[in-house]
Amino acid sequence: MHHQFARPVRRVLTSVTALTCASLVAATFTAGAQAKTTMKHKKKTTTVKVTPSTPIARGAGYLALGDSVSFGYMEPTVVPTPNYTKAANFVGFPEVIASDLHLKLANLACPGETSSSLINAKAASNGCENSPSPTTPAYRTHFPLHTKYSGSQLSYAVKYLKKHSNVRLVTLMVGANDFFLCQETTADQCTSPAEQIGVVGTVAKNVRKIVTALREKAHYNGQLVLVDYYSVNPALNTAEEGLNKEINQAGHGFHVRIANAFNTFAQASVHSGGNACTAGLLTQLSTGGCGVHPSSAGQTLLASTVIRSLRLR
Repeated sequence: MHHQFARPVRRVLTSVTALTCASLVAATFTAGAQAKTTMKHKKKTTTVKVTPSTPIARGAGYLALGDSVSFGYMEPTVVPTPNYTKAANFVGFPEVIASDLHLKLANLACPGETSSSLINAKAASNGCENSPSPTTPAYRTHFPLHTKYSGSQLSYAVKYLKKHSNVRLVTLMVGANDFFLCQETTADQCTSPAEQIGVVGTVAKNVRKIVTALREKAHYNGQLVLVDYYSVNPALNTAEEGLNKEINQAGHGFHVRIANAFNTFAQASVHSGGNACTAGLLTQLSTGGCGVHPSSAGQTLLASTVIRSLRLR
């Protein structure tokens, strides 16, 4: 999501009935030859075939892709004020997963990343590589990410997966910033049904490009999880469910797993009127109310949601 470094983020979508973008047609998984890991035991050689159902064991590699949620970003008005000069100060759900499952994590997430800029670093982002506002600094050019790399997340991810055959888990959470960017760059703040449908279509198309590259270009055959967005406001539930639906549909045919954060956040907020802020799952702001990013409790809930979707050894 938007990193909100210089100003509050406007809320997403007030017109929720327009998200009826046609689902993309799922393609057949054509990842090519199965990746193989060779282990030598004295003079004998055992070959282990890696598939999307291969259990994840302790010590395996984990690659996280996404925006500020995966990064663990917190707004500047959170108390105490975050220190953006050290990436280790930010703990997202990938760090929680890696700690719980004893995995070797490479977190490439960048605050403000859109589905387009994740693919092409020169594309419009909402504060990662560039920003729609001249007063908002691009996060990546001013502050460190968890993993240092050049180029786009996707290009580096492909190279990383080709080089690290021990990776057994990849998570992807992206798309919210596409709406925030639309809000900040349109006169009507992206309230038109046509604009909203266009954004959803772009996100779905880009997610499909991303999973295609991971499976077919990087030849990654391990577990791949699409992490859904949670509700930040009950009034926006239909819109957010529509976005999640199209993102999940874009992964069909590529053996993806779905981490349904929308449902888990809703269940955890039942006794708080369905409000994730009241339930303590979102960052608490000194200015009052909540931000759009998960609190520590929210990140832990996201991590458990992802873990429940996995096949573990």
